Amino acid sequence: MKKNPVVVSLEQVLSDSYALYLKTQIYHWNVEGADFKSLHELFEDQYKELAEAIDTVAELIRGLDEKVKISFEGLASTTAIDDARDKINAQGMLKDLVNDQQAIIKTLDKALSVSQKAGDEVVADALIQRLTVHRKNRWMLKSCTE
Repeated sequence: MKKNPVVVSLEQVLSDSYALYLKTQIYHWNVEGADFKSLHELFEDQYKELAEAIDTVAELIRGLDEKVKISFEGLASTTAIDDARDKINAQGMLKDLVNDQQAIIKTLDKALSVSQKAGDEVVADALIQRLTVHRKNRWMLKSCTE
């Protein structure tokens, strides 16, 4: 039986959200430099918000009568988000996260299109809310770059 395309798109959102959560938290721990405090707090705000979003996306999948299936191996093979880099300064972290926000926006745009085509307004509404957050996050991160 073919899997619900809305679920498939939500699984991609979940995968990208988890990878971005992990990367943002790693950068929160490892950021250094003159802007340490403000970036440490910005990254913390963003990864904490992502933690809540991950739960929301997983619950959307459950609401469509599917089990949530995610693994580290699956995450690594499906996400559009690259691993956090080891040797990177604060400006590099910001630029990296701006690119990742753009990647997840692209994933969300695709998922929104799928949910709207399927007539699933509940999922579409949730995805619009996620898009709003990620566009704001991209703007905030980009505004901190030199």
